Amino acid sequence: MSYLSEVRALWGAALLVSVGVSVLIQDEAGRILLQKRGDDGLWGVVGGGLEPGEDFLTAAHRELLEETGLTCPNLALLPLEEGLVSGPEFYHRYPNGHEIYLVGTRAHGTLRASALAHAAPDDSGETLDLAWFELDGLPPLSSNINRANMNILRACVGLPPLPLLPFPESPPLGNHMAALRKVVGPRPLFSPGANVLVTDGRGRLLLLQHGDGDRWTLPGGGLEPGESFGACAQRELLEETGLRSGTLELLHLFAGPQYHFTYPNGDPIHNISVLYRAEGVTGELTMQAGEIDGAAWFAPDNLPDDMELSGALIRAMVQAWREGRLTPTTPHPASPARGEE
Repeated sequence: MSYLSEVRALWGAALLVSVGVSVLIQDEAGRILLQKRGDDGLWGVVGGGLEPGEDFLTAAHRELLEETGLTCPNLALLPLEEGLVSGPEFYHRYPNGHEIYLVGTRAHGTLRASALAHAAPDDSGETLDLAWFELDGLPPLSSNINRANMNILRACVGLPPLPLLPFPESPPLGNHMAALRKVVGPRPLFSPGANVLVTDGRGRLLLLQHGDGDRWTLPGGGLEPGESFGACAQRELLEETGLRSGTLELLHLFAGPQYHFTYPNGDPIHNISVLYRAEGVTGELTMQAGEIDGAAWFAPDNLPDDMELSGALIRAMVQAWREGRLTPTTPHPASPARGEE
């Protein structure tokens, strides 16, 4: 049974944030490989949810093999500005009533058109048919994720974007992970979210101490249903520090088994976190009562020891900052925190 099926068995059909990967395969003529889906009979790219212990590229290879029987040696994740998936437009309701907001990324690769002759999908019933399609001659597509996937490719060849289907308003902010925990108990869960690098005029990094321990962490937290990674970063920054960022620079996606974390209460999670750098920061540093116990600015040569940082995810982020290994993608205006539009 898959991770998502196990969670659904306890949670039911209600909204979930589902972490997954889309696999965009094109042939030598630029045609896209689509599968006719077993659930709604419409067409979409290969893809699916992450399983515990996987990173996105591993999941992309697995999904491609399961749903087509094919392998793609040059399969690679797209750059984040093209690959990242999150936001209210990625709501989907399956024919069985299950509701999700999809978050994750996209992978891309190429195969010869003749490879399709050797396709052999598994017996799960997910794939009814496979075919190559011209980007300006697409069949009826399933859900906004597939329209958005096609728009990434169509933009590369000068075709206009496909319109997205209407989608509902995002639910009010709550605490999705806490609600999920009450139902599923202390089992490992994926926890998508965002973290933010904030530096002062002296090049020092802002770190926080949460109330559940004395270790240092970056501003950040978990994604709520319907929230984009950027909106999550801006909201968490404001909630935890009182600061606002005029611009968020998209830096890196951290995902994989090495970022597994267990909270002091014993709840295990698999972190999926997008790291941003805050620019044009305004406001006065104000710690969130009841959650943030301390805040301090640290120079690169005076950072806390690794064991004083809150887990492998934060250690990796802080180390990458200290070593200057974070190159921003195209800057974009920070998404407003929910309720701040």
